[in-house]
Amino acid sequence: MRGPHNIFRLIRTGATFERTGAMNVILNAYQAPVGLRLAAKILGWPFQWLGYKGDPAMPPVTRALTALGPAYIKFGQILSTRPDVVGDELAVQLRVLQDKLPPFPIAEAQKMIEAELERPLASIFQDFSAPVAAASIAQVHRAKLASDGADVAVKVLRPGIERAFRRDIDAFYFAARMVEVLAPGARRLRPLDVIAHFEGVVLGELDLRLESSAAGEFAANTDSDEGFQLPQINWSLSGKNVMTMDWAEGISAGDNAALDAAGHDRRRIGERILQLFLSHALRDGFFHADLHQGNIKIAANGDVIAYDFGIMGRIDEYTRRVYAEILFGFIRRDYKRVAEVHFEAGYVPADKDVDEFARALRAVGEPIFGMDATQISMGRVLTYLFDVTEQFGMETRTELILLQRTMVVVEGVARSLHPQINIWEVAKPIVEDYIKQSIGPKALMKDLLKTARVLSRFGPKLPQLAEAALIRTYNTAQPNAQKHGMKKRWLLLAFLVGGGGGWLAAHFI
Repeated sequence: MRGPHNIFRLIRTGATFERTGAMNVILNAYQAPVGLRLAAKILGWPFQWLGYKGDPAMPPVTRALTALGPAYIKFGQILSTRPDVVGDELAVQLRVLQDKLPPFPIAEAQKMIEAELERPLASIFQDFSAPVAAASIAQVHRAKLASDGADVAVKVLRPGIERAFRRDIDAFYFAARMVEVLAPGARRLRPLDVIAHFEGVVLGELDLRLESSAAGEFAANTDSDEGFQLPQINWSLSGKNVMTMDWAEGISAGDNAALDAAGHDRRRIGERILQLFLSHALRDGFFHADLHQGNIKIAANGDVIAYDFGIMGRIDEYTRRVYAEILFGFIRRDYKRVAEVHFEAGYVPADKDVDEFARALRAVGEPIFGMDATQISMGRVLTYLFDVTEQFGMETRTELILLQRTMVVVEGVARSLHPQINIWEVAKPIVEDYIKQSIGPKALMKDLLKTARVLSRFGPKLPQLAEAALIRTYNTAQPNAQKHGMKKRWLLLAFLVGGGGGWLAAHFI
């Protein structure tokens, strides 16, 4: 219930933000009005002793969120994907949030597995390790299947985590409503919508069946991708609270020394990671949206292994084509075409000047062509692009923000492996290939074929649908026609009465 009982939680939150120094950072970042600043101080300053101290080595905001616990950590991580809401500088700070928490006891994990799978643990696994990783929502154990001795990773939700998250989300909604009341100017940031977005993401992660499904779809899409592996889901040993998959054996993508010792070509690996991400985003419209070093391993043969599918991004086919044309236009330095694509897609209002917009885009693109390979950043270009389009009235598109954020992360991974990677040169063949496949005569025939398939499915019903549409149109038109006919009759009557009155007056008066 989103009532006043949440005030104590907000006081504890405000006290922690005040004690860690995060309160002023956030208020200044948002240029908060006096009313909101006063309310924040009332909730925080007198109760600092109630707040958590946190780790003084961390920046203030990440220090506060980490001290407040799992829901706040996850909230910060999700806000890091929304620079349109928190601003670029704060988004960068939030990206370094560490999702590493103390594990819960192994006995509780075993109990949850037995309850979920309705079998004794010994009949499922012949070996079950202590936690190898513990995050805000779940922890992972390494185990061996009793059936064939295969190594697997077993992900188990934290006990009571759903109830705890729902309680904190309840307090977040209460806080968002207070912000809207105390600071009407902050409504442009749509605080309630932000919390609703957070709730949707988190509740999806709290059901491991959905993550298993995402992993299965991703595996089907990428089955033929050379140099890319995904751990397979064991559906018979997975459920709402437990997910079992193949163990991913490899070297972390963040361990350059180990990669060098194993003889891997880090430049080639970095290029492959970047190209794989672009292929998944453009070709499939379904991509791993949390592709940092902690979720990537490099197999002994050099293959990229991705795991942890809690946050996935999806883009519809039309948006993918628009995005590809925009990238391709920048690669070719055809800013007029990039501007036209924005207008054709309806991203920029039609009353704006296309040539003026093209000039603004040139200011975004031209500087990168004078840079060397170490300075070119596609993520930066996308950030500047969104800044320019916002100035020309483009509304925020959440799916593109998530894509841009993931692009920045993947670019960072590629550069950490080899700083001299030329992002544009790596991206160019992927974008060009997609353009050839999705735009032009072949794509037109493909679209026509899809349209024909839809019509063929509804073919037997088309006569009835047409007849029903005509009847609706006729029934709508009839009352109007009747009203129009009645109006004409009344006008005729008035004319006759008026004319008759005039004739009588002329002859008898």
